[in-house]
Amino acid sequence: MKQLLSLILCAAALPALADDPLIETVSAQPSGDTWQFNVTLSHPDSGWDHYADGWRVLDMDGNVLGWRVLVHPHEHEQPFTRSLSDVQIPGDIKQVQIQARCLTDGWGTQTYTFTLP
Repeated sequence: MKQLLSLILCAAALPALADDPLIETVSAQPSGDTWQFNVTLSHPDSGWDHYADGWRVLDMDGNVLGWRVLVHPHEHEQPFTRSLSDVQIPGDIKQVQIQARCLTDGWGTQTYTFTLP
């Protein structure tokens, strides 16, 4: 019984991890020599201490091509869409990955693969 109580108390002391931000949709269009990305995220933002604080565009090898910082929580706007312009994509790249980030939990474990139009 003491061991069980110890386990429960230890588990209660650990920080609660929330779900990764979910990438709902992605769209992109070329703009001259660069691209503009529109990414829709959902996340259980709970205020300034815990919210989705960004997303990034990666090539298929994991190299960062662009990063969109989100500077405030979106508690009452879920899901929400934000854009990132002037992303340089080499001409031979046909697919990219989008990865979202949470202020509390860091970069999400999943990426969204997007085929450029």
